[in-house]
Amino acid sequence: MYRDQIATFSSDRAVQFSPLTEHDNVQNLAAEVLLHAPATFALCGLSMGGIVAMEVLRQAPTRVRGLALLDTNPFAELDAVKQTRLAQMENVKAGRLLDVMCEEMKPHYLAEGENKTDILNLCAQMALALGDDVFIRQSLALRDRPDQSDTLRVINVPTLILCGEQDRLCPPDRHRVMHDMVRSSTLVIVENAGHLPVLEQPLETNQHLQAWLHACDRHEIFEQRVPCSAGFAATPTESKSSRTR
Repeated sequence: MYRDQIATFSSDRAVQFSPLTEHDNVQNLAAEVLLHAPATFALCGLSMGGIVAMEVLRQAPTRVRGLALLDTNPFAELDAVKQTRLAQMENVKAGRLLDVMCEEMKPHYLAEGENKTDILNLCAQMALALGDDVFIRQSLALRDRPDQSDTLRVINVPTLILCGEQDRLCPPDRHRVMHDMVRSSTLVIVENAGHLPVLEQPLETNQHLQAWLHACDRHEIFEQRVPCSAGFAATPTESKSSRTR
């Protein structure tokens, strides 16, 4: 999932990837990330990774020196979505994981593009490799997640909020609300991308992540700290690429 980001950023800073597979609630997933993370770090989370990243910040605000939230959702799950998720879990328990991925989830993932089929196949392969039990645990964690609005309102570190323009799972309007909650955040809407801009538009996404990491480094220097390690778990002026407050 993060192959392009790891390849780009690991040449000049420590990069750590944190799997989110072993627990069925966001609180324990975040605690697991913190258990293996450096003393301080910049944290990037995509989709469910962003949900866990917000909980990491809530649990340990002094350890997170920068936050990047990609194609994610800070709010508790709606009742209607819980019902859909329950049906998905029942289908997976009945041995239909691939059907759930192909028929219910993958159609909402991506923008149209020449690499769409390859990325969808990669998503299916990852889901099958992780298996039914991980799907169920992650679904329970998403279903029961806490609202993180209060967490966002008190963030005081460099924050990037980025999503694909055609993301139907976590649409741009939701990210604009997040941007309004976070002081001094930068909002980026990536054209020709859906829910997975790290794969759909990796070069542009990496440019924005690089700018965010440099902002984290400047923040560290201002506070007389060392440059940030990077962890991947993922207002006034706006363009299709970037909007900063």
